[in-house]
Amino acid sequence: MAEQVRVRFAPSPTGYLHVGGARTALFNWLLARHTGGVFVLRIEDTDTGREKENAVQAIFDGLKWLGLTWDEGPGAAEPHGPYFQTQRLDIYNRYVQQLLESGRAYKCWMTPEQLEAKRNEATAAGAQYRYQRAWAAQHEAPGQPFVVRFQAPTEGAIVVDDLVHGTVTFDAKEMVDDFVIVKKDGIPTYNFAVVIDDATMAITHVIRGDDHLSNTPKQVALYQALGIVPPRFGHIPMILGPDKVKLSKRHGAVAVTQYEDEGFLPHALVNYLVRLGWSHGDQEIFSLEEMVAAFSTDALNKTAAVFDVQKLSWLNAHYIKTSSPAELVPLLRRHWDTLGLDHASRPQAWLEYAVRTLQERATNLVELAKGSRVYFDVALTYDPAAVAKQLGPDNREMLGALRGRLEALPAWTAAVLEPVFKGFAEERGLKLGGVIQPVRVAVTGSTASAGMYDVLELVGRDASLRRMAEAMALPAAQA
Repeated sequence: MAEQVRVRFAPSPTGYLHVGGARTALFNWLLARHTGGVFVLRIEDTDTGREKENAVQAIFDGLKWLGLTWDEGPGAAEPHGPYFQTQRLDIYNRYVQQLLESGRAYKCWMTPEQLEAKRNEATAAGAQYRYQRAWAAQHEAPGQPFVVRFQAPTEGAIVVDDLVHGTVTFDAKEMVDDFVIVKKDGIPTYNFAVVIDDATMAITHVIRGDDHLSNTPKQVALYQALGIVPPRFGHIPMILGPDKVKLSKRHGAVAVTQYEDEGFLPHALVNYLVRLGWSHGDQEIFSLEEMVAAFSTDALNKTAAVFDVQKLSWLNAHYIKTSSPAELVPLLRRHWDTLGLDHASRPQAWLEYAVRTLQERATNLVELAKGSRVYFDVALTYDPAAVAKQLGPDNREMLGALRGRLEALPAWTAAVLEPVFKGFAEERGLKLGGVIQPVRVAVTGSTASAGMYDVLELVGRDASLRRMAEAMALPAAQA
């Protein structure tokens, strides 16, 4: 029976979840779901000096919004955890003791000043600085603070069978030094803690950014010293901006939750991220189920991916267009709240109707929410150019006549309104647009909107007639 795949996403709470981290989480999550495995969330919070307030919650919020739910943990504040490294210090201490007793680690009392002097000596001699374990005995100071260093191999090769890059060979004497595994404050360093975590959590596969590739020989050496088989590693290339340099805030490397604020759909961002470094033939658009079914580490790309906000926007527009209004309404509520629109008092059917009139042309939910503003009971802002063009004296007279006819209608639906407009235009010898455009400006304040009959039905009889009357009474200077 094949072993169960166990993967993890292990962010540090030193910042928010950005697109690079989200892609790493997604690839691990897809591997777990594809294989029926386990996706573990672990917060690597031992670097307390760099931890940012609310960063952990932001990581939770970003993962949940994307739908990347995790499966395992000690059951703290969240269902299934996650794990926090600061709650696992006793576990790390046990393995530190094991390495000390086996002679694969030792205490070092050298001060930062002494180490700096050694670095300066190497530089002056034109040599590469490398920590010498013999120095530790020269500076022994029992009772004083010390670090624990790993006794690294000094010869041979460390070979990593990488899921993305293939076989990668490191020369031990060039790549591994007697690095610190426990700092003076008793907190383990990253390279040690991550090994113990992955080993004790039985992680089988680690997909992470290739900026971690240089850490891998140190971690493999630790696994070997502990007699533990390391997981399979897969190091994915970084994400670049359109100018082919490392993605930064100016390219879009912002918190994932900012994309929510800007009106992107979570499944649009997930679909976009999965194509940054993974492919399945020429397919561009995937449902979540299709991603899970098709995902394979064999299809992870070796070359860096380019983040293109325009392509993400195109994909987002596609998902808005093809989603059902019922799916979009819950996502829109936060944007209606931002605009101060009273959506809570509106029936679900009315909200879905409003969405249906606008989703074809919207590229994001912010646009859609703003476009729906005129449907609510709001004060209109009139476009002066539209008023001047469409609400001259002749059109005001026409509006008054049409308003009187509309006022007498027994029902107020698009189906009832359409023949009235057509009949009125025919009677007056006007093109239909010559009737609709002045009404559009009167009811929406603009020359652009969804279909006029839908707009009128959504705005409602009373508000539509009131707006027409108010438009007819605008000061002549505005016309």
